[in-house]
Amino acid sequence: MRASVRVPATSANLGPGFDSFGLALALHDTFSAEPAERWAVEIVGEGAHCLPTGQSSAVVVAMKRAMAEAGETAAAAHVFCDNRVPTGRGLGSSAAAIVGGLMLGFALARESAERERVFELAAEIEGHPDNVAAAIFGGFTVCWTEDGRPRCERLGPAGGLAVVYVPPCGELRTSESRRLLPESVPHADGAFNLSHAALLASGLALGRADLVRSGLADRLHEQYRVAAVPDFVAVRDALVEAGADGAALSGAGPGVVGLVTGADDPLAYQRAEAVAHKAATLLVGSEERGTPIALAVDREGAVAESGAQA
Repeated sequence: MRASVRVPATSANLGPGFDSFGLALALHDTFSAEPAERWAVEIVGEGAHCLPTGQSSAVVVAMKRAMAEAGETAAAAHVFCDNRVPTGRGLGSSAAAIVGGLMLGFALARESAERERVFELAAEIEGHPDNVAAAIFGGFTVCWTEDGRPRCERLGPAGGLAVVYVPPCGELRTSESRRLLPESVPHADGAFNLSHAALLASGLALGRADLVRSGLADRLHEQYRVAAVPDFVAVRDALVEAGADGAALSGAGPGVVGLVTGADDPLAYQRAEAVAHKAATLLVGSEERGTPIALAVDREGAVAESGAQA
């Protein structure tokens, strides 16, 4: 049998929602696999010249974990990755690979996999749940840990929403960005983030643009990560000046996203295209950034195109 899965890009944290908030975006990696005598990985698109093509591939690691969970430990597969999500730029490429690999692994083992099961395994492999949650469930997701297990709730978004993504010219590994974070933060900064995370989640869940604008502020991680993303403040301010409702580092960076609201998704996307165009003019001459692009929100999450289920 041949299995195929499509997984969206994701933007995590979204300002105050550190390691909790995630948003799925309409930019996708497609993974397919079929049984073979030995493991092999083919990659086209993003990461084709730098991602591993052996058993250290994130897709293969996740596939083998799913197969082991299903009691199928001896199987191997030929894997094909059509990557559209850029690597190391804050759009959840590793989460997409892990989610895709788990779904393919269960499919080849002929075992049905509920989304919640895929989510728990993906969060364990990734080490944090925010990106994988949005990749699996789609839309805007909020994650937490309860009794030692990752949990997730999908909260819309209500109303229309799109993003403007400002790509960096270079990569930044999440592990490198995390090393910039302090072990503790001032109590006032923690309180600030509690209130702003609640505002942002409420704004997205209720379709309240005013709350989204008020909530997009952070004191837990962005101010420390600017050491690795020195133009962040300039890019954030350019997006807001261009008409975004607010902006934040996308995940650990170095990509930056501006959130754009609207009466519905098509209108929000039209606004986002206009914001992207104006932001491009404001950032002309930047040697650190590519051209801003508008991206719709993916409300489906990971989809089995054939063979796989989640």
